[in-house]
Formats: sequence, structure tokens, C-alpha cells
Amino acid sequence: MPHVSEPIYCAGPDSPHAFDIVPLQPRNGTLDARCPICRGHGQWNVEIDLVSFRCRREACGHCLGAGWIETGDDPIAFPDIVLAPEGYPKWIVRHVPRQDIEPG
Repeated sequence: MPHVSEPIYCAGPDSPHAFDIVPLQPRNGTLDARCPICRGHGQWNVEIDLVSFRCRREACGHCLGAGWIETGDDPIAFPDIVLAPEGYPKWIVRHVPRQDIEPG
């Protein structure tokens, strides 16, 4: 039995429904300012169904999904998954220089 659906497609973070049901990312103390692109959410809806609220999201490329940006010169640590030499995935912490995530 088909269900009622009302999909909305968002062109980016400035779309009207881009941040519907997308929570703000917690500030963890090492990041100092809300990201000017995603305004602290770290991601936004690319597609959202206004009936069921099922959605597809895109991570912010400016803050790499953290929602906050470092205002100092320290590298920023992000959790990541890599393939180990033995062939299994493992968690690592990737340190990204600040100049690599700022636009321009």
C-alpha cells in the first residue's frame, strides 16, 4: 500500500527546509565559532519528505561536519575511518590544518 509523500529538494544550506530536524552539533570546547555555512548543524537536508521526515543529508565541506570551526591556528582533529593494511576498517583521528578547510 503506497504511503503519502511530499518530497522537498534543497539546493543548499540557504533552502527553506535545509535544517528541518537537523540538530545543532555539540560544542566540544576545542572549536570556537559556529560554521558560517551550516550555522552549527554540520550538515543539511538535500531531500526531505515533509510527511514522514525521511531525509538525505550532505555534510558541510567548510567545517567537515563538525558544525564549529577553530578560530586559532591549531590543527583540527576529526574522527575518520581508514582501511588498515590487514584489510579491515579502523577508526583514526585525522588532524587537518586550519588553512585546508577555509574557503579561498
